[in-house]
Amino acid sequence: MRLFEYQAKQLFAEAGLPTPRGAVANTPEEAAAAAQGLGRVVVKAQVHVGGRGKAGFIKLADNPEEAAAHARRMLGAELKGYTVHQVLIEQALDIAKEYYLGAVLDRDGKQIVVLFSTVGGMDIEEVAATAPDKLIRLAPDPLVGPQNFQLQEMVFQAGVDPKVFRAVVSAAATVWKLFQRYDASLVEINPLVITGAGEVVAADGKFEVDDSALYRHPELERFRQAGDEDPLEAEARKRNLNYVRLSGDIGIMANGAGLAMNTMDVVAAHGGKPANFLDVSGGARADVVRSALDLILQDTKVKGVFINIFGGITRGDEVARGVVEGVKQLGVQVPIVVRMAGTREEEGRAILREANLVPATSAADGAEKIIALLREKGA
Repeated sequence: MRLFEYQAKQLFAEAGLPTPRGAVANTPEEAAAAAQGLGRVVVKAQVHVGGRGKAGFIKLADNPEEAAAHARRMLGAELKGYTVHQVLIEQALDIAKEYYLGAVLDRDGKQIVVLFSTVGGMDIEEVAATAPDKLIRLAPDPLVGPQNFQLQEMVFQAGVDPKVFRAVVSAAATVWKLFQRYDASLVEINPLVITGAGEVVAADGKFEVDDSALYRHPELERFRQAGDEDPLEAEARKRNLNYVRLSGDIGIMANGAGLAMNTMDVVAAHGGKPANFLDVSGGARADVVRSALDLILQDTKVKGVFINIFGGITRGDEVARGVVEGVKQLGVQVPIVVRMAGTREEEGRAILREANLVPATSAADGAEKIIALLREKGA
């Protein structure tokens, strides 16, 4: 679950981190009203994508009328495939310095890392590439968390202005607490602004929460909005399916996240383009498989489906019945290749043969067959 900037800032403010004064607007008129009494303001498109400033979706306005004009241009426009439905109107800050502060899940290192840099306002990847000595990393014990002396050492090593030293250390401690409290995968403030008056303010914010932990945080449901999610991913969540839509044309179904990822890799290695990640999990029954197939085919880009099942607790005959029922009930017109191994694989293959579905002996064989079938159809 990704939060919009204004939602992340609500969590920051609730935790005691200073944020600029402002409000969210859905119309140009609301933007003008939000700008009243704030003086110079910033109009910021609320979308789940970076690069807003360079693309012209962050603009300064000297008065409410100008704020409304910027909002009118942004609302309904698209940025990197995302439609702007809201804008954030905030009081412009007197920026003296810009820092970067974040906590992120480092999957390669299998650890949570606190990152800090006195070179803020740009992507952290760019900082790492152009000024690696300016990026300070701290990987604390996740059970204990960073101790105050560790945060102080990190901030001192970065060369922070002594006048704001304590405030920056406090901000870093708060970011860690928010990361832990909400089972986040990313909490980022970029830039963390030092104003001319010496205040430390979260001028921007990114906040991503692990979807698997959302059941522990019902309070975050207030941030969910219609249109936030891809419609198929939202539907998958309702069906308790692990699904991520991609840009290809070969639908993927497997039982297990690792097998699903491996299947995607095999398809890509053979020249195909996966249309999705879909894990029906272990022990999937026929009704679950049928529902998963229905979901895959709701993506109009899908020209063929590769189902890769390795049966442990998952029974091959159950999966086969689900596939056959789905094909009949949905009136499937695209080719389907099924690779099946493991528990009751022979029974499952017999069911598939009776339905004239294309079998495969391995993941590589299945990938080759579905790609060949698509090429035959000219897809």
